[in-house]
Amino acid sequence: MQEVKLTVSYDDYENDVRMENLIKELAAKPEAGSLESLIIGDWGQAYENSPDDFMGTLIQLAPSFPSLKKLFIGDMGFEECEVSWIIQTDLTPLLNAFPELKSFSVKGSSGLVLEPLQHAKLEELVIICGGLPQEVLASISHAQLPELRKLELYLGVDDYGFDGSLEDVLPLLEQGRFPKLVYLGLKDSEIQDEIAKAVAQAPIVDQLEVLDLSQGTLSDEGAEALLASDKIKTLKHLDLSYHYMTDEMLIRWKRSGISVDVSDQQESDEDDWRYPSLTE
Repeated sequence: MQEVKLTVSYDDYENDVRMENLIKELAAKPEAGSLESLIIGDWGQAYENSPDDFMGTLIQLAPSFPSLKKLFIGDMGFEECEVSWIIQTDLTPLLNAFPELKSFSVKGSSGLVLEPLQHAKLEELVIICGGLPQEVLASISHAQLPELRKLELYLGVDDYGFDGSLEDVLPLLEQGRFPKLVYLGLKDSEIQDEIAKAVAQAPIVDQLEVLDLSQGTLSDEGAEALLASDKIKTLKHLDLSYHYMTDEMLIRWKRSGISVDVSDQQESDEDDWRYPSLTE
């Protein structure tokens, strides 16, 4: 058994189906020992209930999943629960319970805590949200993740949880913090131009293969800094998809010789407001 997704629909929840019971049922199956990927979808009215209702059970039964390498908490669509409504919690105990984990993904940032963030074998960390709190960014900046290869963060907007600034992002651009990192995603941001200008000359680019600044409010202002950077030219790929760059800038990218995704061009509204892809 490679991957299982557990979900409690609205009707299931009304009929007293609970995520903790689904986890117990899964753990009792012979195939649990070979399970490599566990995805927790809607745990039942996630806009009111946090993972605390089932986390204790999952931690207690962690020995039943000795092969688990990938864990995703909160994989649900907007029709189940808007990303900004998903109630999270302190998920740090899960990382402690699964020392063999290679990939950890979280959707939703309301109430999210990852402190202290440390794991000896984690290679991939993904946080999908409409706004990443300053305290979570700080936890990531101080994290001890020696094997981390992919870091993908949806930074979002102030209205939905992003209460930081560029200063909170800058520590992630220091070389040596995550020595094996080759993919950095700082995306879905309302300050995408500021981030682009900072990352264009950041030391960490020297070790990266992929830089992902997609789904945010990137305009020609940030793009100019990226185009002028010799560091950016060393990347294997640059993802700028979903952006607010002009047609003229897109032509310059196509002539740059850089492997770059500039698809999904957006237009600002009449008041020049630009919006990231994922907010509410």
